[in-house]
Amino acid sequence: MPVYHLSTRINANVPPSYLLYDLSIYRMDSDRNKYLLVNVKQQPFQDNYETQRHMTANISEPLSTIYIMEVTLYRKTLLETICVSLVPFTHMYTLEEFANGKAWSAVKRENPCYFESTGIPKPVSQGGETKVIKISIPERPFIAKEYAIGSPRDPFEKKLIEYQINNRFNFINSPNQGRGSLCGPAVFFYCLQKDRPEVYAQAARELWRYGKTKIGELMISPGEGCLHPSGSFYDDDGSQRISGLDWITMASLRDSENAVLSFDTLDSPLAGMTMWQTLTEWFEKAGYKKVFSNVGVTQAGIQGIHELNEYAKKGYKVVTLINDGLLEGGTSVLTVPTHWIVWDGPVTEDADRSIHLELFSWGEVTDWITRGKNLSFFIKRFFGGLVFKPLK
Repeated sequence: MPVYHLSTRINANVPPSYLLYDLSIYRMDSDRNKYLLVNVKQQPFQDNYETQRHMTANISEPLSTIYIMEVTLYRKTLLETICVSLVPFTHMYTLEEFANGKAWSAVKRENPCYFESTGIPKPVSQGGETKVIKISIPERPFIAKEYAIGSPRDPFEKKLIEYQINNRFNFINSPNQGRGSLCGPAVFFYCLQKDRPEVYAQAARELWRYGKTKIGELMISPGEGCLHPSGSFYDDDGSQRISGLDWITMASLRDSENAVLSFDTLDSPLAGMTMWQTLTEWFEKAGYKKVFSNVGVTQAGIQGIHELNEYAKKGYKVVTLINDGLLEGGTSVLTVPTHWIVWDGPVTEDADRSIHLELFSWGEVTDWITRGKNLSFFIKRFFGGLVFKPLK
């Protein structure tokens, strides 16, 4: 098994010899157990503001594996060493990026930063002097047109988004597209949440902070319309039509793939449609490995169900395309593909021939199949699916 030497770099305007760093590089599993590659304290920087190249133990993970990086900075003075990071700076990169010295950004604020003002005011005995220091704060990327910053109903308010992210990280709830036609992004982010909750949380935080993120090789960079959506985020009773977090993640992912149509309002059905080729690309760029597919525009039949059942029994991610009329609450009266779901087990049949399937849809895992429906009803609304290995 190989050994790697990992590093990152920072931006600063003081000599690197004045600074020290803590560096933690880790990943988590689906149970949120942490696996550390690097965990060092108060280390010196190299002359180019790069950290030392820290050696790992022997590891077997592929280079595409995503890791979270946390950096804390310290400033040395003649008398003491002071921590100058209120909270650790976090970002995520692949093992390959860390090993090749590419775990940093060309955009200054997307790296750990430390800057000091250089002006020295005159003492009062010499007449005194006032120095003006200008600190620029980039505008928050996501601002809803109907809810300005400071509005009590701002869906992208910082504390609200952080609360929603923490709930997802702790599996209190799951992605929910609400009325939006975002079932493709919903199944992708649901699988990511379940397999790598820390990657899901970090991606959401980077989107909120920078308006973009990169999950493995999957770049998510929404356009201006998606960053400043129009439409009401709330129903008349005050309930949210879609959460700010789900817009930030799911609408951003879908908008990033649209060359012509923009996902810029809460009612963008055409811009929200996801084909299986696009869905496959999202999963594979994020590091998932596809092992089987029988998805298409025609019904997959009973053989298709048997094939996917075998993978579901073995714990693979089974993502299938259906007509939403298959599910309780579905509105479609046609038998054409309209909706993506994730299986949470195999399809089963009762003694009375009723079909059952625990599955993820609309933010919840339950037996969504319309009550009392038989196999024939299921098959007419089932168009096969995609199978992926769980993401490690």
